[in-house]
Amino acid sequence: MRAILPYPLLAAGLAFMWLALSGFTPGHAILAVLVAIGASNALRALGETSPRIRRYAAIPELLGIVLYDIVRSNFAVARIILSGKRHQRTSGFILVPIRLTNPSALAILSIVLTSTPGTAWLDYNSARGTLLIHVFDLVDEAMWVDLIANRYERLLLEIFE
Repeated sequence: MRAILPYPLLAAGLAFMWLALSGFTPGHAILAVLVAIGASNALRALGETSPRIRRYAAIPELLGIVLYDIVRSNFAVARIILSGKRHQRTSGFILVPIRLTNPSALAILSIVLTSTPGTAWLDYNSARGTLLIHVFDLVDEAMWVDLIANRYERLLLEIFE
């Protein structure tokens, strides 16, 4: 079975998302399964390995924190834009030292930071262990470094490393 479907969870998730976004019809179901099998085999051809998760119990906690932060950031960015006080806002770039080295953990951190309104992942320097992010409303650089280290990186280290 692994020869046909090397990453069954990835394939199931991809097929589910395909059907959730396009609607369920027999044709879409067949296409979703074919795309999921093709994507799973493409990852195997690229030499990707499945990530090793060390602590599953931290995943719901991370998910809850990320969803809360996304909703909170949506309201904060909307308030800044709708209030008309754009000139009072200071955006900027921050270099954040991080301890993460696992590629899957770094990928998830990039998704979290980029999907949270008001922040964007720009660059990761593996030699120096730093992350460059852009913040839409930068008030306190130390607060952002602390937020990333204690809110996201701590849980990702528990999950993956």
